[in-house]
Amino acid sequence: MVDTFNDEQSSQSSQALINLGVSACLMGEKVRYDGGHKKCDFLLDKLHPWVRITPFCPEVKAGLGIPRPAIRLAQIDEQLRVVGTKDATVDVTDALNRASDDLCLQAQGLTGFLFCAKSPSCGMERVKVYDEKGNPLVSTRGGIFADKIRHQYPLLPCEENGRLNDDLLRNSFLTRLFCYARWQAMLREGLNGAQLLDFHSRHKYLLLAHSERYYREAGKVLANLKARPIEVIAQDYLTLLMTGLACVATRKKHTNVLMHIQGYFKKHLEKSDKQALTQMILRYQQGLLPLASPIEILKHHLRHYPDDYLQIQYYFSPFPAQLNTSSVI
Repeated sequence: MVDTFNDEQSSQSSQALINLGVSACLMGEKVRYDGGHKKCDFLLDKLHPWVRITPFCPEVKAGLGIPRPAIRLAQIDEQLRVVGTKDATVDVTDALNRASDDLCLQAQGLTGFLFCAKSPSCGMERVKVYDEKGNPLVSTRGGIFADKIRHQYPLLPCEENGRLNDDLLRNSFLTRLFCYARWQAMLREGLNGAQLLDFHSRHKYLLLAHSERYYREAGKVLANLKARPIEVIAQDYLTLLMTGLACVATRKKHTNVLMHIQGYFKKHLEKSDKQALTQMILRYQQGLLPLASPIEILKHHLRHYPDDYLQIQYYFSPFPAQLNTSSVI
């Protein structure tokens, strides 16, 4: 059978392995400036059973209180400051920076992070910045804490709650999150060349679906495992893998992968079955079918005509099927 996360045993092991950092307000915790929360339904209703959640709130950590005056990012004397929305003389920059630095240390070992959008502390991007008079500037940026996390852990899969409403962005985050969890699991077993090559083999088509460039570069990095220390090679490979998976997997890229996989069955399928499969892939390419349609047909053929290499591909199931709520990708 194709290697997936769909059984109960896999669910239990995934929950133990995936440690997801989350802005506490997304958990429904009433830690926002107004004493409210920003409960994320997808996180609590769908993703929660698969992960172990570690909540973070840098503003509470900084001692700002609940409730507290609203704060915003401001460009003052060419410096980025965090000041009160109604009273710009209230400056909490230093306290928030210290708290964020402390929380960054506590974030070591996380598998991913889900931030709260638009927050001056936890927004991942598009957080408004104001001038000294309170006028919004054209440029936006990430929040203080989110920026520190992403700088200190540049390969960590990160996303924010608002972007989870986009099918492509949500699936991209889940793909990276579960892939990174598998990487961490491999490292816990002890890194060696054989394991690294096996890991790459299982993720080849998944990486190709996101970026042919990084797919080829990753292969080159692993071409000679004796050239450099295995730890150095592994880090270079991980950088290419996670950067590649962050690229958008388009219908054109998926079609390329589907056609590659179709080639494995050319000696087994009847002419009519080959034509039907080709037509389904082309209809997917044209936007007439979801990706699940050709994937399920390929998995059907794989059950009848097993192939050792295809059976280990995470391309067929990069994350638990229960989390894929998309009907169009």
